[in-house]
Amino acid sequence: MPPSRVKRYQGRYALVDGIPYQMPINAKNSPALMAGFTCDWEKANALLPGNEVHALKLPNGKAALLITIINYLDTSIGKYIEYSIAIGCTHGPKPAPPILNAMMLKTYGTGQYILDLPVSSEISVKGGKGIWGMPKHKASLDFKVGDDWVTSQYEKDGQFAFRVEMRLPKGSPSFRMKIGATNYCRFRNMLMASYIYFDTKAEVNLFGKAKANLYIGDHPNVSALRNIGINPDPFFTVFMPKANGILDDHFECWFMTYDKPPTAMPEGLESVVDLGLSEDWYPDPQITDFQKYKI
Repeated sequence: MPPSRVKRYQGRYALVDGIPYQMPINAKNSPALMAGFTCDWEKANALLPGNEVHALKLPNGKAALLITIINYLDTSIGKYIEYSIAIGCTHGPKPAPPILNAMMLKTYGTGQYILDLPVSSEISVKGGKGIWGMPKHKASLDFKVGDDWVTSQYEKDGQFAFRVEMRLPKGSPSFRMKIGATNYCRFRNMLMASYIYFDTKAEVNLFGKAKANLYIGDHPNVSALRNIGINPDPFFTVFMPKANGILDDHFECWFMTYDKPPTAMPEGLESVVDLGLSEDWYPDPQITDFQKYKI
């Protein structure tokens, strides 16, 4: 939390793929929401590629759909929103046993597999995908904090994709959350693992006190999630008014292997090689008839 190697970067600079970074790579004072929903384990596991990552199994036998949206206000590559849609997972030759997978995080490589990761700016796509292999792409996003609710909507190519409405955990305990997380994803047909560390105050609601609404559209990036048996009631919600985090420059990757020879090559370097350093955003989401997509 984080490694001493990262702490020694303080006051130094880097230039990677034409992107200037002030080290360590961090974000400050950025509001964020997190929410977890249970779903069918078999169906969630089927969304994960290869044979080395497996859906995290909760004590009730379910899997976890994890939504994390951060409105980055202060980073070395400018302001942008990041919209993570993921399945809790473990890394290894076979699924990890329930309970132990949450107690022995390093042993079982517990983290999340990111299925989709829209962001607001081109420079975020270029760095996140080109360096760390994250499945970033530019989309129309917003992040609105009201008196009682925080909402965030995602549209792509003029089509509704996803929306979260989360009741703010008012009156719930606020505590310091100091935690590291592992993000897995696929790029160049390799399994990529990157590491992020949070040290921030968080407001948390669990089980019956956690309130949120999910809307999942028909866009091909997310439509499969409509069929994995999501429980519409979250088992936790978190709001971080001013999140502070560090993204480790160190990452790991492994070849993805399959039971049969792959016949198609997924997204690779061709998707980032011509990207620039623009910090411009698309217009805010405009679609209002999303009620029909409520889970």
